[in-house]
Amino acid sequence: MDAVIAPLETPDGVVLTTRRWAATDPWAAMLIVHGLAEHSGRWGHVGSFFAERGLDVYAFDLRGHGRSGGKKQYVDDFEGFVTDVAFVAGFDVLPNDLPWVLYGHSMGGLIGIGYLLSDHPQPDAAVLSAPALDSDVPGAMKVAAQVLSRFAGGFRMRNSIKPEHLSKDPEVGVAYLADPLVDLNTSARLGQQIFSAQDRYRPRVDQISVPTLVIHGADDELVPPRASAPLASSDAVHRKLYPNVRHELHNEPESETCLSDVAAFIERTIADQ
Repeated sequence: MDAVIAPLETPDGVVLTTRRWAATDPWAAMLIVHGLAEHSGRWGHVGSFFAERGLDVYAFDLRGHGRSGGKKQYVDDFEGFVTDVAFVAGFDVLPNDLPWVLYGHSMGGLIGIGYLLSDHPQPDAAVLSAPALDSDVPGAMKVAAQVLSRFAGGFRMRNSIKPEHLSKDPEVGVAYLADPLVDLNTSARLGQQIFSAQDRYRPRVDQISVPTLVIHGADDELVPPRASAPLASSDAVHRKLYPNVRHELHNEPESETCLSDVAAFIERTIADQ
C-alpha cells in the first residue's frame, strides 16, 4: 500500500513531510514517530500492516530528518520534537472522531515518553518500541556532547548505529545504508539534548497513565533492553521482551509476531474504553 505524502508547516516555519496509509473503514488512528537518523518512508510495511487491520496510519519525518525541513540532525530543545507530535496530532491530520494510538520507536519512543508525560492531549493508547530511555554511550562522550553543544552545537559526527544492530536480516542493513534519506551524522546539540531528555524523563515514567505497551528485543545492542525496564514501574505499562530480536522489531524475521501483538493490544485497549 502506497502512502499519501503531504507537507505540513509548523508554527515556527519548518515544513514536515507527512505520510498516510488509509484504512477502508477505520476504527482508530495511529501516529508513528520514527527513530534517529531515519525517516517515516522506512515504515511503509508497518503502515500498511495496521491500515489493513482498520487503523488509519499517519507518520511524519521529524524535523532535520528525511524530507522534512530544519537543520539536519539538530534540534535546539528536545521538547521541540514533542511539540511537533502534538502539532501533527492536533492539526486535523488525525481524524478527530476516532481514538488514536501513539507509536514511537527508539528516539521516537523517547519522544513518545516525553509526550505521555506532557500536558498535551493524550492518546487512547501508546506503543513504545525499543524506547531510548537510556544508552551505553561512554560518559566521556556525553561530556564531549555537552561541551560541543554549547560552543559548536551544529558540529556533526558519525553516530553509533551499525546496520547489523537493526535486524538479523542482512538485507535490512543493506537497504538502510543505501537509503539516501538515512543520515548517520548527528549534531552535538541533538546528542546532548537526547541525553538531557533521558535524564529528565527517567525518574518520572511511573507517572505515565495512558495504557502503554513497551516492546523490546532482548538482543538489542543499540538501545539496551535495560533502558526500557523503568517504564514497567507504571501500572499503565505492560512491557514485553522478545528473545533473539534486535533493535528494529518491525524489521526482524519475527516482525509478524511483534506487530500482531501490538495490534491485539490496541484492539483490547480501545475495546475496553
